[in-house]
Amino acid sequence: MQEIESQIESFIKEVDDNALKLYKKASKGKRLRAKLVLKIAEESSQSIKLASIIEMIHAASLLHDDVIDEAKTRRGSDSINAIYGDKIAIMLGDILYSKGFLELVSFDKSIAMSISDAVAKLSVGEMLDVNLSENINLNQELYFDMIYKKTAVLIEATAKSAAILANKDAEAYALYGKNLGLAFQIIDDVLDITMSDEQLGKPSLADFKEGKTTLPYIYLYESLDEKDSKKLTTLYKKELSTEDATWIRVKMQESGAVLKSIELAQKLGYEALESISKDRNSDLEKVMRDMIERDF
Repeated sequence: MQEIESQIESFIKEVDDNALKLYKKASKGKRLRAKLVLKIAEESSQSIKLASIIEMIHAASLLHDDVIDEAKTRRGSDSINAIYGDKIAIMLGDILYSKGFLELVSFDKSIAMSISDAVAKLSVGEMLDVNLSENINLNQELYFDMIYKKTAVLIEATAKSAAILANKDAEAYALYGKNLGLAFQIIDDVLDITMSDEQLGKPSLADFKEGKTTLPYIYLYESLDEKDSKKLTTLYKKELSTEDATWIRVKMQESGAVLKSIELAQKLGYEALESISKDRNSDLEKVMRDMIERDF
């Protein structure tokens, strides 16, 4: 991972020293996409470069996402927009996007097109997320379309591009990446409900309060009688009392909404593992199993 970090910093420095200083202050994630590239295509100068480009693009999307969400923190640290303002965060994101695409054109056309298409869909996904937060969304199809475009599409393109680079079955790895992204988001939605503030490192049950009607809430609403479904809708985007929070958690368990969500994530995960089973990639299998076969 250090080689990837060095490559990213080198790319940004080629554009602007001040942009590099700002980037260094941004919170870094687990580098899931970079790890996928290396686990699929193995380590080489080309795979390191591709992983770095994808992580730059992902970082740019997060900078813009924080501005849209008016987020003051990112992974427990102050966000760039909180420190320097929205304009700086947006412009830094633009620099990362632009440099990422500049370096991307050196790759095979199929790789460049896959990543570029994913970024376009990523922006559409962000717009869908904003639109869906205006009112409570109880439509599963809209939910899955949004999480695919906002979360899964770049992971899908990452796995596909790495497979193309390594001359492996691109469509099989694309399915692995897509399902990994979908399952990741569903599990994240579940943990918001089942975990404590301390375990999450942020307030639990925050999604509903912030206007995110996630899959467990859709399943829950579908299972409730008229009285309880009406109560659930009245809690949307509201500061929850201890009593309300307890009511939601109890109803989630009674209705099986949480379990149903977990089972769907697991189904997606096992389908993904089956798609690449012929390659017997234990690293990719572990990534998926660690996510879907955990304590909730």
